[in-house]
Amino acid sequence: MTFIDRLIERIIETKNPSVIGLDTSIEFVPQKIRAACAEEFGEGAQAEAEAVYRFNRIIIDCVRDIVPAVKPQLAFYELLGARGMEAFAKTALYARDSGLLVIADGKRNDIGSTAGAYSGAYLGAGGSPFYADALTINPYLGFDGAAPFIDCCKKNGKGVFVLVKTSNPSSGDFQDLELANGKKLYEHVADKVQEWACEDGLLGTYGYSSVCAVVGATYPAQAKALRERAKRLYFLLPGYGAQGGSAEDAAAAFGESGLGAAVNASRSVLCAWRHERWGGKYGHDDFGEAARAEALRMKAEINRAIGAPG
Repeated sequence: MTFIDRLIERIIETKNPSVIGLDTSIEFVPQKIRAACAEEFGEGAQAEAEAVYRFNRIIIDCVRDIVPAVKPQLAFYELLGARGMEAFAKTALYARDSGLLVIADGKRNDIGSTAGAYSGAYLGAGGSPFYADALTINPYLGFDGAAPFIDCCKKNGKGVFVLVKTSNPSSGDFQDLELANGKKLYEHVADKVQEWACEDGLLGTYGYSSVCAVVGATYPAQAKALRERAKRLYFLLPGYGAQGGSAEDAAAAFGESGLGAAVNASRSVLCAWRHERWGGKYGHDDFGEAARAEALRMKAEINRAIGAPG
């Protein structure tokens, strides 16, 4: 089965078009967990990495039945060195064994041979060093940089999310530049990615491809236009929640069927216990319960915005 069909079927099963980002900074981890790990492993990266993994495991246990996927942000694991990448690997396998899809957010790419190494590391067959169902990639090097990742989609049932229009405020510095043919650069990228997405072996039964796109929820007008422009691309929508994007903003990227996009939230879920909307109901040690409550609130809000049941 293609990656995109697995993702869509999990979205349908959970009635939830959202993804939980595991952008786990050590500062998010309760002191109780950090102290226990420091006592067991001593101060340093090993203790911090183990604390991050234990935090992630509790988050996964609390959301595994209500969300389709998690998206670990690799930077937070790389920051802790080799032990941090071990924590990522354990987190990914724990999520997989919990029935969740894993989208590794690393925005990787390079020339063809190096791209092949990146794709093999995360999207390879059974022996790859780091398990992921999908990986975010940068299209700046063109097709020869993307090709190794796309080959893994075809051969191994994996997926890629290609940066098209990102959620950050300065994304327009390059992405909004107008080309000689009148297109914006991000529109040209979307057209090219859809071209790649329609290669044999990539389209699933729902009409979408396992070559997908990253489109920021913070730019709803552009997302709506891209939805019309790139009908084969499933969108991953960062920018909801802590970055300021609303459910109504995200709704612009969905198709009429209520499919076509998955909304990511990270800090707003991982640190939900701190949010004033819960009125002090949760303490630091209740972070898992608070994350579940926020994930359910987010699910209901997005479904209302797109007019879907759930």
